[in-house]
Amino acid sequence: MENLIKKYNVPGPRYTSYPTVPFWEIEKHSEKDWKQAVKDGFWRSGKEISLYIHLPFCESLCTYCGCTTRITRNHGVESRYIKYLLKEWSIYLNTFSARPIIKEIHLGGGTPTFFSADNLELLINGILENATLADNYEFGFEGHPGNTTEEHLKTLSRLGFRRISLGIQDFDPEVQKVINRKQSFEQVRAVTSLARKYGFKSINFDLIYGLPKQTTRSVAKTIEQTIQLNPSRIAFYGYAHVPWVKAAQTSFEKYLPQPEDRAGMYQLGKRLLTAAGYYDIGMDHFAQHHDKLYQAFDQGQLHRNFMGYTTQDTDLLIGLGMSSISDSWTAFSQNEKLLSRYYERLDSNELPITKGHQLTVEDLKIRKHILNLMCKFETRWTASELLEIGIGFNVELMNNLMNDGLIEWDEYGVQILDAGRPFIRNICMALDARLWNAQKFSRFSQTV
Repeated sequence: MENLIKKYNVPGPRYTSYPTVPFWEIEKHSEKDWKQAVKDGFWRSGKEISLYIHLPFCESLCTYCGCTTRITRNHGVESRYIKYLLKEWSIYLNTFSARPIIKEIHLGGGTPTFFSADNLELLINGILENATLADNYEFGFEGHPGNTTEEHLKTLSRLGFRRISLGIQDFDPEVQKVINRKQSFEQVRAVTSLARKYGFKSINFDLIYGLPKQTTRSVAKTIEQTIQLNPSRIAFYGYAHVPWVKAAQTSFEKYLPQPEDRAGMYQLGKRLLTAAGYYDIGMDHFAQHHDKLYQAFDQGQLHRNFMGYTTQDTDLLIGLGMSSISDSWTAFSQNEKLLSRYYERLDSNELPITKGHQLTVEDLKIRKHILNLMCKFETRWTASELLEIGIGFNVELMNNLMNDGLIEWDEYGVQILDAGRPFIRNICMALDARLWNAQKFSRFSQTV
């Protein structure tokens, strides 16, 4: 395993989209094109949509974080931001020209629980006022254990939320100190208990391995404490070190574990989680058999988009808020990352998009296969399709992966073997025509 880690530990995408953001042809994308792609996706999906709402504010900076955030203790920013979110939503409603059916809402951040329960209710009611809920809708939010209150849980439950994701990362005090993410085991236990009290059926814990000052022993203890609290799903991510994007990460570079130690943390974590009854589904996700995420995987219906893994597969994902990314299946758009520009664009009654990409026929074919690998650990194609898209494959890498016992592949498709699951990003890279044509790797975090 150590030799494989050294061989495959290269910069690579996490594939929440294909093409990945660095390879978008932004010069070919306009607001007019995006609105047409939204209309097409809206009607193609039978008016069903998913919504991601980015709530960027945090009271303090977690130094490991790669998300787009705004650090402030001034909660007066809440009302204005909600006003502009609803203004952006109204532009999309006019673009749809019909009442949307919402299958999914996810509140991400930042720290959604930075916002008061009353303001979150104002936001959700404003969204739902001109929309219909699908029969199988699913609402979820990300919560900080340090500020998720009983009122948050009570209010969001009443509004239809049944899924909560708690950003734990690590329970070790030394690790928490260096990444500036502090919450005690007792706080997490209290929030978890309250979530169950108010009817949250799916409780997710986010854990990260490869953080500064982590050891296999500390990771094992964090997982043992997590298992005590019995969340129904666990995201066990590798830390993404991108100091050229997030300067705060330079503060602890000397404390980062070596790649072989990171891999050992993942292998240990996977072993402990599977022994505790969690199933390995997709990349770095584990779920109990009764959780909807596992059921979607088991039935071949798991989906992956900019929100990560999801049980809801719609052709149209609308991202609201600064830096949010939207997906119409045939096009992507990302909003302004500067809060001031986000407000300015909406004041001009424009969608606040700053860049995007119109997918080509080849993009769509490759996207399907990368999604299959990410969600099903295998993908199949016809001989004629292989001729159409195979030019961009890295055949040498595919053969290396096969010779190393990580995949099986032939003219009919690719299957990821159990030994290959930790290297799923590398396997997807072998199919990534734009990556190999451009030879641009350094802008991504390491794959292992």
